Amino acid sequence: MFFGSSGSPAACGAAPSMSISPIEIGDLPFYNADVEAEGDPAAVVEFKAAIRAADGVLIATPEYNDGIPGVLTTAIDWGSRPPGAAPLTGKPVALMGASPSQVGTARAQLHLRQLLGHVHARTLPPPELLVATAHERFDAELRLTHEGTRRVLSALLERFARWIDRERVADASERALASPASAHR
Repeated sequence: MFFGSSGSPAACGAAPSMSISPIEIGDLPFYNADVEAEGDPAAVVEFKAAIRAADGVLIATPEYNDGIPGVLTTAIDWGSRPPGAAPLTGKPVALMGASPSQVGTARAQLHLRQLLGHVHARTLPPPELLVATAHERFDAELRLTHEGTRRVLSALLERFARWIDRERVADASERALASPASAHR
């Protein structure tokens, strides 16, 4: 699942400066260059706009067959298009995931890091949040009840808020260096 973050208070252990909102990916069609050539479908347009509007993207994933679900691959495919102007390019991204297995989502997150590196997203360095035995850490309403995992989640979100701020400063510096005015100094 994709989540966009921006600057207002939020629950769920987020940093006080962070607001977290889901970005829908379930309605995205499989990526197809022929469809893209005719113009992005409405769900893709909305998805890309949500990524562009977010200061950062938090990806929460399960692990299926040692990797990420197909719908997440589809989202990254669309978010990486078009080359040079893709909404994921340069976007701060943090990863987390939950699984009933003993290894959490370690393999899925490794897979995500590879994909996101290829599309030039700015992925938060480890440690990630890898929730193992997830069925024991959430209640029937899917609320996280395991206190140790809640602390790790809170720390991840605080690090992510700082990462977004650092990346914003880096972007401003890169734009200033690339501007025509700085070339004449």
